Amino acid sequence: MTGDTRRPSKLADVARLSGVSTATVSRCLNTPDRVVPATREKVLKAVAELGYAPNFSARALAARQTFTIGAVIPTMENAIFARGIQAFQEELGRLGYTLLIASTSYQESLEEEQIRNLAARGSDGLLLIGHHRSNRVLDFLQGREIPALVAWAHNDGTAALPAIGFDNAGAMAELTREVLARGHRRIGVISAQTAANDRARLRVAGIRATLADVGLGSAALSVIETQYGFDAGGAAFSALMSQEASPTAVMCGNDVLAVGALRAARELGISVPNDVSITGFDDIEIATLVDPPLTTIHVPHGAMGHRAAQMLVQMVTEKRLNMPSVELSTTIVLRATLGPSPGND
Repeated sequence: MTGDTRRPSKLADVARLSGVSTATVSRCLNTPDRVVPATREKVLKAVAELGYAPNFSARALAARQTFTIGAVIPTMENAIFARGIQAFQEELGRLGYTLLIASTSYQESLEEEQIRNLAARGSDGLLLIGHHRSNRVLDFLQGREIPALVAWAHNDGTAALPAIGFDNAGAMAELTREVLARGHRRIGVISAQTAANDRARLRVAGIRATLADVGLGSAALSVIETQYGFDAGGAAFSALMSQEASPTAVMCGNDVLAVGALRAARELGISVPNDVSITGFDDIEIATLVDPPLTTIHVPHGAMGHRAAQMLVQMVTEKRLNMPSVELSTTIVLRATLGPSPGND
């Protein structure tokens, strides 16, 4: 049997060809985990043969849902968010939802615009990155009763939205203790702009607090804020190393900045880690590909993405605007870019 070229195939056509009920076809397409593999295979074969496309408009009208989830992320230009968003999309697909993505280029005004656009297009829920946004946006979400979940950060009880993520300050503090344990007392930091980025702000705060704990004041720390990107990381590293009392360790707010710093060090003839140590944050794939491999903080991107999808769909289906936040653990990955201080303090 082949698809009727005079009209689109219907759910009943798929059911007839696969020898199951229309209810089973619907379950297979919407909640495939509830259908035994053999039946699911028959249904999907019939779907492919007939070229069947579900009528999501009718489904949305009946359920008063669009079965779409929006995600507003800061950038698509590098891999910082890629693994987590990929896992998020995969799990949403398994749960019968479609993902719409917008990016903001780290601009607050553009984030607000994208949130409003996704809401206008009927997104059932929104995934947002970090807690920094205006009360106007929070009031809009509350007034429209749109479930929103924050990722890449955790909620310590003071934030307005539930979150699944990690302690940015705590993770960076732990890495700072590793740096100090190797004798480093002059620390350089390459960070994203902190004014509108709570994740970057907290990572710098974690470094500052740890230095203060061991009696090191502001003279021990040099911070450069820059744009995300390899070139930006390299330029910031060059500026740090041109200082009269250059740092013996440079801690970067993410792996992209750190790889840019590594490249600049090579171009400047500075040996890593013999002359200076460099660390990152995120543990994206490039951290293992550079030479020397990068010491960094491993973020559980995949687990975060999967669980974020589950949490947000639960919020949508249960019509909840809040639920308990989940804090995930990070780990330090020690590789070759962190070594002892060269002893020129």
